[in-house]
Amino acid sequence: MSVRRVIAVFGLFALALVGCDGPAAPGGAGSTSAAALRPGWQPLALPAPPGGAGRLLVRDATSCAGRWFLVGGVADTAGGTRPAAWTSVDGTTWTAVTVRPDSFYGRQNVFLSVACRDGKAALIGAKVGGAHGYPRVSTWRQAGDGALVEVQAPFETFGGPTAVNVSRLTAGGQGWLIVGNRSAGAASWVSSPAAAEFALVEGAPELASDAVGVTWAFDAVATSSGWLAVGGLLPAGRIDRDPAVWSSSDGRSWRRTVLPGGSEYEEMQRVALVGGVPVAVGLRGATFGVWRQEAAGWVAAGTFGRRAGAGVPGVASLVSSGDRLFAAVTDGARLSVWVSTDRGGSWREATMPLDVPAGVDRDVSLVAVGDRWWLAADDGTRAGLWWAAGVGV
Repeated sequence: MSVRRVIAVFGLFALALVGCDGPAAPGGAGSTSAAALRPGWQPLALPAPPGGAGRLLVRDATSCAGRWFLVGGVADTAGGTRPAAWTSVDGTTWTAVTVRPDSFYGRQNVFLSVACRDGKAALIGAKVGGAHGYPRVSTWRQAGDGALVEVQAPFETFGGPTAVNVSRLTAGGQGWLIVGNRSAGAASWVSSPAAAEFALVEGAPELASDAVGVTWAFDAVATSSGWLAVGGLLPAGRIDRDPAVWSSSDGRSWRRTVLPGGSEYEEMQRVALVGGVPVAVGLRGATFGVWRQEAAGWVAAGTFGRRAGAGVPGVASLVSSGDRLFAAVTDGARLSVWVSTDRGGSWREATMPLDVPAGVDRDVSLVAVGDRWWLAADDGTRAGLWWAAGVGV
């Protein structure tokens, strides 16, 4: 069983509720009749990481302060894995990053989430293992020589009897924040700028589940006042989630806001800042929905796409540059990329350089800097990295 599948397994039951609406026919609400954008994708070469031969895995990418990072791993023919990462100072020429694991499972990690601040990266990696087949999660920091080193942590920090999942890592002025979920509901992990230790915040009032409902956190972003996390809340007595956001000045104490929800299943899965304004993308019934924070509060913006297959739909990546948003989503049948030039109000699909069917160990991640954007894709048999200028015509 793959790392991604095990990490997500506790959320699949709830996400499957989207299927109550049944597969939708093409057209209708949330669809687009505009012709697809056609970016001029240019392939980029990724050097083989140190170690034995194997298939490259790409899982996440980011950029900050004139430095790009791409992370994932290498899978050998025997089914073994090892962590791998690449970096670039121009987004064009890439070099493999030295990786220094410090544990049995760390040597088998696949990097799943990367964030950066001041040109330095921190990562989450995981490997399924142990008697119960749970993901063994590690965090990694970048040392002074540029190498990625594993951070030692007690097993209960990310695992233990109350563990559910570890979701996304983000960077901010205060340091680093991870969001995820424990048996008590949504949780966070906070670290100083050194990323040398993460402290678990479990059962925090308003962040965790309570009499109001069961909480689930997917993603977070740094804001001028601290942190903003997004996800959903399953109200008591209901079977469908409503979108929820949490704000915090320090990543430890949280204030919850539940947006008005209807009979459809709604949750925010990814969030990004667009011109300093938080915009979230997630599930809204059988479509992908957008929510935007305005002066008077959060409002529902546009929709795009529709559920098309038997798999679980979801948002794989969301990034911004200027007033543009770039989203990678899976509709249950395949992964696709969408672009908005009006802060999520309207969307057009963009062609991809690699067809990626939905399924385990298939990923698309995006990065946008200035007028350029990058797409990392893994279709389960091969992986690659491409860049394009503008949004295409």
